[in-house]
Amino acid sequence: MPILICGGLGYIGSHATWALIEEHGEEVVVIDNLAQGHLAANIAGAHLYVGDLGDEQLLDTIFTTHDIEAVIHFAASSLVGESMIHPLQYYKNNVLATYTLLAAMQKHDVRKIVFSSTAAVYGEPASIPIVETTPPQPHNPYGETKWASERLLHWCDHAYGIKAVILRYFNVAGAHVSGKIGEDHEPESHLIPLILQVALGKRQEVTIFGDDHPTPDGTCIRDYIHVTDLVNAHSLALDKLRRDEESATYNLGNGQGYSVQEVIATARRITTHPLPIAKAARRSGDPAILVASSHKAEKELGWSPSHSSLENIIASAWRWHSQHPDGYK
Repeated sequence: MPILICGGLGYIGSHATWALIEEHGEEVVVIDNLAQGHLAANIAGAHLYVGDLGDEQLLDTIFTTHDIEAVIHFAASSLVGESMIHPLQYYKNNVLATYTLLAAMQKHDVRKIVFSSTAAVYGEPASIPIVETTPPQPHNPYGETKWASERLLHWCDHAYGIKAVILRYFNVAGAHVSGKIGEDHEPESHLIPLILQVALGKRQEVTIFGDDHPTPDGTCIRDYIHVTDLVNAHSLALDKLRRDEESATYNLGNGQGYSVQEVIATARRITTHPLPIAKAARRSGDPAILVASSHKAEKELGWSPSHSSLENIIASAWRWHSQHPDGYK
């Protein structure tokens, strides 16, 4: 039975689509509105529907045409700064679209979903590393909309028996080892590809947003996870739903935090570019430190990252960007 991947042509979704088809032999159906996705990322040849997740008629067509077994839901707006400026857009794209998807699943008796959530639901946690029982206190509309969607999933499990594995991502980076797919956003907002654009001559400098955070060097600390390790957790989550049909929530990170300054220093070694720096004010809604404990995922899913070093993550991203300086264009 096929798996429906929402947002399957985006950065993470395209890696998951490739892995499920090429490595796990799954049949995959993709819906993507191409807001952040790319047709050229469909290298595994998934059955594709171009359209919006909020389109009830399109979802009805997909679920009627295909005997969908489970859904993996990547589609979302995901920029913290943008969410502070356009909260209505985030509630529409993240919460309302998830509602529409779940209503279609309930209508067509699809009872399994793997949901992409985020460390942003935790806000500024009191203790590090962050565990799944840390109370959610999101500081921005992006985190709020993901937390609202998590609660919607909880109540849909209670009312309709729709079982959800929620995966709370920390900072996803890197590219597929084949070099065929990678990260291409327009506009770009993620730190590592922004740094690599400087190395490619696409930007003049790396902007650091705040050097007065309560961290050793004053810059934000984040937990970086390789995209290949991340999508492997989705396959394991799907296996769990097939095996025991129980809902659960897991953090996905490496358990090691790196500051913005440390990421830039590592990228300098890998690219051999000086990577000049510009300093700017802190971004609203940006926590100082986010580092995961993934012990629960390791114990219950049998998951462990195999590309965990920051050097490996940046080197794989550099291979992709070097070969695709203009992304998928």
